[in-house]
Amino acid sequence: MTNRVMPRIGILGAGQLALMLAQAGKTLNVDVVCAGQPGDCAERVAELISVDLEDAAAVGAFAASVDLVTIESENINADVLRGLKLYPNVRAVGIAQDRLLEKRFFQECGIDTAPFAPVDSLKDLEKAMDDTGLPAILKTRRMGYDGKGQARLKSRGDADGAWREIGGVPCILEGMVNFEAEVSLIAARGRLGQIVFYPLIENRHHEGILRRSIAPFLNRKLQSQAEEYLTVLLERLDYVGVLAVEFFVVDGALLANEMAPRVHNSGHWTIEGSVTSQFENHLRAIAGMELGTTESRATVMLNCIGSMPSERETAEFPELFRHDYGKEARPGRKVGHLTFPASATAAIAEWQRRLQY
Repeated sequence: MTNRVMPRIGILGAGQLALMLAQAGKTLNVDVVCAGQPGDCAERVAELISVDLEDAAAVGAFAASVDLVTIESENINADVLRGLKLYPNVRAVGIAQDRLLEKRFFQECGIDTAPFAPVDSLKDLEKAMDDTGLPAILKTRRMGYDGKGQARLKSRGDADGAWREIGGVPCILEGMVNFEAEVSLIAARGRLGQIVFYPLIENRHHEGILRRSIAPFLNRKLQSQAEEYLTVLLERLDYVGVLAVEFFVVDGALLANEMAPRVHNSGHWTIEGSVTSQFENHLRAIAGMELGTTESRATVMLNCIGSMPSERETAEFPELFRHDYGKEARPGRKVGHLTFPASATAAIAEWQRRLQY
């Protein structure tokens, strides 16, 4: 019997998601190379090649040095990605990086969303408020994350200030919904169409940044609905890799908020909480391997925002798993996360207090 030849996988980006993908690659004996800049997180565990991700020629040269390419962020110009052996494919990335295309695609797939309207001018914004109602959130169509590129409107008088705050770039206006919970579902699809799902995850945000993820969110009806929705998305896009979709729970049903064509912050708990992490299953999917089981235990993940607690502090809690991304401390920046079995209620409560959520 001959040994399987593992592909050399290139990741466009070298931040914390690439870091955790590279760590999973070591478990699988997969060679992972990252395109980024010296000092990026993933340099600690993977080969790093200095690449300007806005330079199509440089990205093409990087892609030619590996067997296949994946991304850690959808915020890469889709034109730079065309022609690459890319997983997930450029169509999926292009839709996910534009909020208007994304919302329209959800609706084409029969997936409900909050009300929305395109906005390209202040005049459009004034009309859009009639379509979506108020309160609403004005969001840039591209490049927004962790609450960036957003402005809230409570009354029609907020329109001019919101339009200036957002920079007058193409946007969408989304009507705000009175949701019962924010949840996400993570799935992986292999090259031959095999699909596996993780349990639904409940997510708590503050100031637009994910602070806490709790898995599982136990609701059989919503788990089934979310799996049906992601199956449609994955198959229509001929998607390969991990896909995450965030939903609002409204009146006992799901409204799609946004999708991420990559491993996702709300799935970091799977490193300790699942038999196969989202990172390993992403690599398995794009490498053409059989996907691993997503059997999981109840787990809680807390993001560390701004600064990372010291090893001495976390060592006092034997049930805690500490993930330090090696980033410089900065207000509002995700610098690491802590994971706990859900049974460690005292430790979770203490760290929520220390992290001030």
